[in-house]
Amino acid sequence: MNSAPETHPPKPYWNPYVAGFLLGLVLLASFVVMGRGLGASGAFGSVTAVAMHAVAPAHVQNNPFYSEYFGDGSSNPLKDWLVFEVLGVCVGGLISGALANRISVKIEKGPHVSNGWRLVGAFVGGAMMMIGAKLALGCTSGQALTGGAVLNLGSWAFMICVFAGAYALAYFFRRQWL
Repeated sequence: MNSAPETHPPKPYWNPYVAGFLLGLVLLASFVVMGRGLGASGAFGSVTAVAMHAVAPAHVQNNPFYSEYFGDGSSNPLKDWLVFEVLGVCVGGLISGALANRISVKIEKGPHVSNGWRLVGAFVGGAMMMIGAKLALGCTSGQALTGGAVLNLGSWAFMICVFAGAYALAYFFRRQWL
């Protein structure tokens, strides 16, 4: 009798056209219900403002950036709908991964890259994206989804540059993954 746990193969990914159509419906619903599109960086700004207020309330009150999160003093930045959006994305992704048997703990990397370098690269890349999102007053998801949906020329130019840049750099990083 075998006591090993039974493993199930992962389910196939969704059709990208169906998933894209459904994402478009979510974006449309966010415009209709909330009056604005999707994005993620605003949620992290709200969490940062609350954390700073807990550590240094006087600094937050005297800082124009942080003080605007608190408005007249009666609002809580964590009640912003973007915070709930990001929490929903995390919980939904976890549920989706569990239902598709795709949850595992591993580090995706090429054979010529150590775990340490992969983690450092991911951290540095994430930090650069965070700084870029702050400088651009929004994240790439908000720029692509929301800006692209309202036919913002700057958003379309930005996304063309993102994909062109990624395609151009892929050549130099490909050998690390093969």
